[in-house]
Amino acid sequence: MNLLELQRRMAEDVRRPLTKAYEMQSVTDDGKPIADIAASYISPNDRLTSFERLEIYNRQYWFRLITAVSEDYPTLNAVLGPKRFDALILAYLGEHPSISWTLRDLGAKLPAFLAAHSEFGERRHRLAVDVANLELAYVDAFDGKQLDPLTSEEAQAIGADSCLCLQPHLRLLELAYPVDNLVLAVKKETPGVDIVSSAATQRHARDRARIPPVKREAVFLAVHRYDDSVYYRRLEKEAFLLLRGLRSGASVAAAASQAFAKSTLTPDAQASVLQESFAHASQLGWICPPSEANVEVTALVM
Repeated sequence: MNLLELQRRMAEDVRRPLTKAYEMQSVTDDGKPIADIAASYISPNDRLTSFERLEIYNRQYWFRLITAVSEDYPTLNAVLGPKRFDALILAYLGEHPSISWTLRDLGAKLPAFLAAHSEFGERRHRLAVDVANLELAYVDAFDGKQLDPLTSEEAQAIGADSCLCLQPHLRLLELAYPVDNLVLAVKKETPGVDIVSSAATQRHARDRARIPPVKREAVFLAVHRYDDSVYYRRLEKEAFLLLRGLRSGASVAAAASQAFAKSTLTPDAQASVLQESFAHASQLGWICPPSEANVEVTALVM
């Protein structure tokens, strides 16, 4: 076995998924004993067999991945409970393994995965999906791209036919529960260093963050970065729809038409919402001039 073959053999064995008990599997998919495979290139010592030595690397590899995903979803951990949360993460990583040199986007598909697997959320499934979407939005807003916002002169020139660009770090979420309050409550109660998966730390007995009662309520939320900090800002439905329309590439007039299509607001009230929405968005630097280089027409509303 040359060096390249050894590296490939080791990589395949280390990345093989763990069992539900977070241990290394005993056989491969085609029935070969992994103990025999380990013995073919790893020497035992006076304390550990070849299998046990390989298992150390196998488990640490997966615990690192589990921790990387878990650190982005502390409130989801609290909502589901450590046992169910760890089962979710392990199942998710089984379908979405690490394929990049960076762990930055490893948990990016978790909300969609959870939405498609209600067995992990059960009675709290929709609440859990909302929490996951918000926690992912926090990550995206924290290190999303920042563009130069409109200047005051450019803002004054906005007309009905204007097409505008929104900051890439701005995330717009339509939620069924007020999970912004829930996420903030968990963050206050749980020290940052302790927001990790129980599987990764082997501390299954640690206390869970207490989840305050949450009643179903439609919430329209903007998640954005300002002065290097991430903030949640609740929006009126019409203001939310207006921003969503602008993000989709619609003109100001078309976005406003979409925003008020089913609104019961009077014309005067609609005009006031438009004025306030643009004033707040401009003040927070959400609106940017369009250009071929920075227009991002991406479906970001969950």
